[in-house]
Amino acid sequence: MGTSNFAVFVDLENVGAKESLLLSIIEKVKIRGDILLGKVYGYTDRYTDLKPVLLSNTFAVVPSLRWGKVQKNNLDIQLVIDAMEVAYTNPLIDSFCIVSGDSDYTPLVGRLKSMGKHVLGISRSEAASSIFINACNEFVFLESVTKRQPKKNKKEERVAEDGDINELVSQVETIVGDQDEEQMYASELKDTLTRLRPDFSEKSFGCATFGKLVAQITRNSDKLTSWMENSALVIGLDSEDEGDGELDKNNWLPAFKSALEHFKADGFDRVNPSILKATIQADYPNFEEKAIGFKKFSDVMKALEKQGLLTIEMDDAHSMLLRIN
Repeated sequence: MGTSNFAVFVDLENVGAKESLLLSIIEKVKIRGDILLGKVYGYTDRYTDLKPVLLSNTFAVVPSLRWGKVQKNNLDIQLVIDAMEVAYTNPLIDSFCIVSGDSDYTPLVGRLKSMGKHVLGISRSEAASSIFINACNEFVFLESVTKRQPKKNKKEERVAEDGDINELVSQVETIVGDQDEEQMYASELKDTLTRLRPDFSEKSFGCATFGKLVAQITRNSDKLTSWMENSALVIGLDSEDEGDGELDKNNWLPAFKSALEHFKADGFDRVNPSILKATIQADYPNFEEKAIGFKKFSDVMKALEKQGLLTIEMDDAHSMLLRIN
């Protein structure tokens, strides 16, 4: 598997300027390849909390100098100019990540693709234009990028004494789950971990080889398994994992309430219904509306609105949005 070289352009207004979200975006890109260049647009002094993340990832900033009502357009134009300059002058960069859902960037995406560049789009679901989404080679909703607190592991009693094995296991589950076939060679996994953690070493976890660390990771995960294939070690998601059981008429409401609370805690006041459904299905793969007493997912949304957990709204394109109460 080849490694992509990315240029990342971030609209801070779209991200919400939260450190955790920016870190999650950077991780998502680094799973796919190296970040050779990064820029954020709309930076002001009120975003000083982002400095450690920006500096440690060598991101440049384009400040927001407020003047009149056209500031947002100025920054959009600057992002396009910078992206095209990089595309024409830096042959090492073969992939672009644009963190914004604005349809105004669609012509930029088209030009980059015509130059043979891979374009990854990331945006909040409430701000993502369907035109921009469909124009990208790959698109990820920002809500699905954020890290949720891992649930109690059934194998916690076997957690290694060495500090952050739980954190490593969670990260490896994310990396492997992001692969098309939900599996990868151990050598590829080590390369990815090194991109994400430049100081990474299996010796930090008391292992003499990376293969031994993989064995420790799979012992402490309910989701991962490893095997030999053509004399190479492979790690992947366990196909026999059945998730967290099934939802029924008695337990569905707490599950939805928990998902909404996670979104709210991560700074998302509004989400697209499809994002909420995908989140539920990630925890409960066999989820069906009929099993909890509804014909359609929209009926579930109406029931949640009656419970006071959310308010159903419509955006300018007459698409449903959920405002989390």
